[in-house]
Amino acid sequence: MTDAPRPTPSDHVDVVIVGAGLSGVGAAYRLQTECPTKSYAVLEARTAMGGTWDLFRYPGIRSDSDMFTLGYPFRPWRDAKSIADGSSILRYIRDTATEFGIDRHIRYSTKVVVADYSTDTALWTLTVEKRAHDGATTRTALTCNFLYSCAGYYDYENGHAPRFPGSDRFAGTVVHPQFWPKDLDYTGKKVVVIGSGATAVTLVPSMATDAAHVTMLQRSPTWISAVPSRDKTADRLRAILPAATAHRLIRSKNILLGTAFYQFCRRRPKAARALLTKMSTRILGDPQLVAEHFTPSYNPWDQRLCAVPSADLFKAITSGAAEVVTDRIDTFVPEGIRLRSGRVLDADIVITATGLRLKAFGGVKLHIDGRPVDLPSQFVWQGAMITAVPNFALCIGYTNASWTLRGDLTSRLVCKILNHMDRHQLAAVAPKADPGLRDRPLLELAAGYVQRSIGDFPRQGDRRPWKVRQNYLLDWLTTMRTDLTATLETTPRTATRQTHTQTDLVSARSRHSH
Repeated sequence: MTDAPRPTPSDHVDVVIVGAGLSGVGAAYRLQTECPTKSYAVLEARTAMGGTWDLFRYPGIRSDSDMFTLGYPFRPWRDAKSIADGSSILRYIRDTATEFGIDRHIRYSTKVVVADYSTDTALWTLTVEKRAHDGATTRTALTCNFLYSCAGYYDYENGHAPRFPGSDRFAGTVVHPQFWPKDLDYTGKKVVVIGSGATAVTLVPSMATDAAHVTMLQRSPTWISAVPSRDKTADRLRAILPAATAHRLIRSKNILLGTAFYQFCRRRPKAARALLTKMSTRILGDPQLVAEHFTPSYNPWDQRLCAVPSADLFKAITSGAAEVVTDRIDTFVPEGIRLRSGRVLDADIVITATGLRLKAFGGVKLHIDGRPVDLPSQFVWQGAMITAVPNFALCIGYTNASWTLRGDLTSRLVCKILNHMDRHQLAAVAPKADPGLRDRPLLELAAGYVQRSIGDFPRQGDRRPWKVRQNYLLDWLTTMRTDLTATLETTPRTATRQTHTQTDLVSARSRHSH
């Protein structure tokens, strides 16, 4: 491949959104609703929209948050289940994109490789890699005034796959959930799922219905809470109220309850441990089983709490279709896995639900005037913009609540910034860190997948607006009231040299709106 060609005026839009998943579709809705004069394109590296919900196809994949908060505030969730399966969520995203005409702005098989901002022109030049049906790739260029990354922070191309001793001697099949084979038949097979996070606790009860036996092998326990798969209060409200009104009430209820429970866990960890332990014991009926396999050493919400709808994991264990084993792997053997304790877990199939890898901005390399941005030395402002990087925003969700709650707030904030720039004839805005700001990791979770990669990300600070809070209610009260003139450095349009004439831009907008 050759270097990207110089962009022409027809390769320009006002705003580029990277990623056509849950966040990207929501961002596009906010942009076309609150900034209707802006032209935009959604660039999606894959061949279909949906992001996480299109990528992951393992059995039982589902939301780990209720859909009244994971769904969009502007489009009510109408399905029966509050904790929804992956295919239902994917359909919801696609239907939303179609209903609001967002699908017409998505460019598939278009991966942003490098984004280079010019301080001279106040424009981003994106080097994009387009993949044809035959797999061949070509590089082209695109310019925009504002770049908004909605690609999340997971690596879609590589999962975390630790090397296990002796794995080459295993006579069965090894599968990573991120790359689930379409033709995998586990009916009547013995399955071992390595891991104890959200993926593992989803896989085990789903596979147990058809497999001969499923074992969840964990190095240490995870906090797990049984939740209803249906929200009875929501059902009653939706039966008597208009869909939009019911959705707002249910959403508000779930936000308040979720926030209250999180604060309870953080402020009274001993009481939270006792409550979760009591709930698990009541379902499993075996205090020793709970003590050994479902009582972590860390406090609730030091890592993300795993929700199991209708207690399906616990029911699979009590029925004998599944079991949980807490031990460490010594080595793989032809018939399965030998543990440090000496026990051998027989297996026909081993599922390595060992976690994900993080990747900032979907792997897009940020440059300023041709020089790479040193991300770990930058701070995140309002959980949305980065110091020293003008006209750029990122969408990250909460670790203790639905991703969409913060995602939608961020998209609304981006629209406020864009409108502010237009009103004040600004070419660029960027946050500047306060003196004496103390840095902290962007995500403060003890989970392995976070700790392995978080050093490659920008940092958060120890006070507003640099602290990435895990409190939607506070963010909802303050984010849209942010005084942009007090916290952002600005560049007036008169101080930059634009490479596109006004006529060229109008022509480009017309072409890209269809």
